[in-house]
Amino acid sequence: MTSAVRRIELSRVQPSADVCWAPEGTTSSTSRVESDACCGHDIVSTDGPVEIEVRPAWWRDPALLPSGIAGVLLLAGYILEWTGLPIPAVVLQGLALVTGAYTFVPGAIRRLIRGRLGVGLLMTIAAIGAVLLGHVGEAATLAFLFSLAEALEDRAMDRAKEGLRALLSLIPETVRISRLSGDVTIPAADVRELDILVVGAGERVATDGVVVEGRSSVDTSAITGESIPIEAGPGDAVAAGSVNGSATLRIEATADGRDNSLTQIVALVEQAHARKGERARLADRIARPLVPIVLIAAALVALSGLLIGDPSTWIERALVVLVAASPCALAIAVPVTVISAIGSASKFGVVIKSGEAFEKFGTIRTVALDKTGTLTRNEPTVVDVSTAAGVSRDEVLSWAAALEASSTHPLAAAITFAAPTRTIASEVVEEAGRGIIGRINGKTVRVGNDRWLDPNALREAADAMASDGMTVVVVEADGEIVGVIGVRDELRPEAAETIRMLEAQGIDTVMLTGDNARTARAIAQEAGIAEVRADQLPTDKATAIDELVAIRPTAMVGDGINDAPALATATVGIAMGVKGSAAAVESADIAFTGHDLRLLPAAIAHARRARRIMTVNIGLALAIIVILFPLALFGVLGLAGVVLVHEVAELIVILNGVRAARRPAAVSGRSATINANELLDAR
Repeated sequence: MTSAVRRIELSRVQPSADVCWAPEGTTSSTSRVESDACCGHDIVSTDGPVEIEVRPAWWRDPALLPSGIAGVLLLAGYILEWTGLPIPAVVLQGLALVTGAYTFVPGAIRRLIRGRLGVGLLMTIAAIGAVLLGHVGEAATLAFLFSLAEALEDRAMDRAKEGLRALLSLIPETVRISRLSGDVTIPAADVRELDILVVGAGERVATDGVVVEGRSSVDTSAITGESIPIEAGPGDAVAAGSVNGSATLRIEATADGRDNSLTQIVALVEQAHARKGERARLADRIARPLVPIVLIAAALVALSGLLIGDPSTWIERALVVLVAASPCALAIAVPVTVISAIGSASKFGVVIKSGEAFEKFGTIRTVALDKTGTLTRNEPTVVDVSTAAGVSRDEVLSWAAALEASSTHPLAAAITFAAPTRTIASEVVEEAGRGIIGRINGKTVRVGNDRWLDPNALREAADAMASDGMTVVVVEADGEIVGVIGVRDELRPEAAETIRMLEAQGIDTVMLTGDNARTARAIAQEAGIAEVRADQLPTDKATAIDELVAIRPTAMVGDGINDAPALATATVGIAMGVKGSAAAVESADIAFTGHDLRLLPAAIAHARRARRIMTVNIGLALAIIVILFPLALFGVLGLAGVVLVHEVAELIVILNGVRAARRPAAVSGRSATINANELLDAR
């Protein structure tokens, strides 16, 4: 792997030929690029390995260079025009026009040949009409604005693919395989079904498999999102990307190295982003019926001049109609609002990656939330201790902490932190996948799960803990059960308030988690969430989101790699916190830089307000076209009047759009009001 590109070889990750895939010019040489007429971007159909490129910083991005050059030339041209040098001004404006138009005119022509119309075609025709009428500066301004908007959107779309690098980094480069002649090391991609993998302590599992020898705890957070490792022994299935605990495991591969649960996660993310690309932007949806109407009207105007014997007048009037109907205000109505609102949102901890994502964010009616690390702290803590007669709570915790002091298990850290005193243990031996045994003050003490140590008389207390969503740890001294400890990943203090605030905005909530149903229901009830889907693998989460999206616009909130497919599938994917996994952050459309869940209702309220402003702007832009069209058609307004009205309309649209930069003053819930500035401080 180089610093910029990692080659990804996947046998099943093949995008279909009818989806929007990537903008032209951003794919590798190993891919075939085809022009896509449905959404204005291009398709990549892979014939071999796909190279995922790391996008450079915006000031070094070559895709933005044409727009930048066009802007500089345009500004210089206007300066020369104002200083009384018309000829050099026209030359520079002409160069600006050519540079800006180069980014969208060829694509508009290709799509026209395929029978597809869009904003690009209307912009092309409007620019040509302005040039024919001698207004090169107007045409250059139009080309510059549109080329910049297209380049920024393409850049945002490309960022979606970068999450694949983080996902695939979970697969080790090499793996040990057990052969008759001894262990050999081979590339992970060369693993075949039925191979026996030798996975040492702390190593990642290269592909899906079943344990055939050994017993250990396995960290499956990359797959299920559950912060507490599971115990794995002979016959237990383990997934690719899981991290082995303290003992060596021999695992029989049930999937090839190139076709396992992690590569399927990659496929889901790719396909979800491809489906999103098919959804045209709001401006495209409006312009699609507008373009043929304007073209037909202009053609009829020109044709009528031929019929009545005054072709020059009516051809010129047809060109005025084209300029009058050019969507200059429409072209900036959405971007100026979105840019203002996105910039404002970033100041209170909400990073929105694209205008498309922001447009959709304001439509959300259902929010699905991951449990671990999103609704909960992802920090297991001791919340309950039950002891046998004659044994104190402090003794049980001290004995357990003495044995767990040398363990790296998340439960060990929770118990050690909760112990009031530190006792020294000797002869400590870890029983992989079960627990720990040692001697403390002459007593033989064992600490482990309830499958290894039967709670006996404390069974009722252990079951009650499990029903409350706790993981049960049993403590035994000299063969007698002395206590059970309940450890749980606690709900965030603001979680219940956040759910109430969302409900007050008319938004439904759903919990999606890889944890077991009993634990999930306990946490959901405490948070106030009625609908729960537990035992969810990444594919299950993506499927659940697909079902929800089909009913209502749905946002998915998560922070783990296992959430990446669901984040990509949702109408809007939201990654929680800067400590969230790289895959989650890059697969999401929006990232929260803080962990305060109340950012969510605040951000949605902000997006809804901006969407209302955006709607007003679009209505105004369309009203200008509707009013100018007949005035230009019947010769009431000439070109100068049409241009003046357009400029005034654009100014009004810009000023209205800038209002979206105002941060939300307050977001009210049923029991509390939270200020966005307080959220910023809380981070």
